[in-house]
Amino acid sequence: MKTNFIGTGVAMVTPFTEDKQIDFPAFAKLINDLIANGVDYLLVMGTTAESATISEEEKQEILEFAKKEINSRVPIMYGIGGNNTMDVINRIKSTNLNGVDGILCVAPYYNKPNQEGLYQHFAAIASVCPTQLILYNVPGRTGVNILPDTVVRLANDFENITAIKEACGSIDQMMQVIKNKPRSFTVISGDDGLTLPLIAVGGEGVISVAGNAFPKEMSQLVRLALNKDFENAKTIHYKLLDSISNMFAEGNPCGVKEYLSQQGKMKNEFRLPMVPASQKLSEKIKNDLRRY
Repeated sequence: MKTNFIGTGVAMVTPFTEDKQIDFPAFAKLINDLIANGVDYLLVMGTTAESATISEEEKQEILEFAKKEINSRVPIMYGIGGNNTMDVINRIKSTNLNGVDGILCVAPYYNKPNQEGLYQHFAAIASVCPTQLILYNVPGRTGVNILPDTVVRLANDFENITAIKEACGSIDQMMQVIKNKPRSFTVISGDDGLTLPLIAVGGEGVISVAGNAFPKEMSQLVRLALNKDFENAKTIHYKLLDSISNMFAEGNPCGVKEYLSQQGKMKNEFRLPMVPASQKLSEKIKNDLRRY
């Protein structure tokens, strides 16, 4: 099975009102802005969405709203993950996945399983998942690293495990997956700043944070790189590099929401423990936006 998650995906933020409720009008504007600027698919309820502080009932409401607003214009990826395998399975079974093209499933965090535990976790989930299952490797957040042998084993053993969002930070590790994976399996960048080099060695796109604020630029970068026009892709890459650095300087989605707020796209609101950018970073972002 070949994934349809090729190109530029955006891990959408969740806009909040001043009283910390979901800001659905701002969410609709974000969806339409991203699609209008050429993104290839949208991720609902990833880490950037502050999903850890959103209730299960709210997640279902957000997903249904997103499906209606997107209206089949681009594929939808939906985040369901955790460190309790049976709970993840039960949430997949209880979620209305009609209209959802794939599940993004983060590696189990905190309890730090070994490689066999990681394999069995994803194997159990894949056996009940009715859609594509996209692995999400982000050791900086989870405390565990899905090693290349485990990724390739899962890709070979389960047809519906079609891709990995790779945010290990190591191009060498990603190349080991690309070198040994089945042809149909896709490696997706989970780091905006590594998107261009990863595509150059065989990756097929990005699930982007920066794309929330700069969807046109990220989409152009990826499209150019996938078409082997690395010279023009490199120009956009270096234009975005400082902005990407700002976005992660004080944590995600702190930086990207500051950009979106200054662009007038949504309120700069968070649910604790996330807080807005410092005044210093806010000024830095204000100066950076003048370049655009």
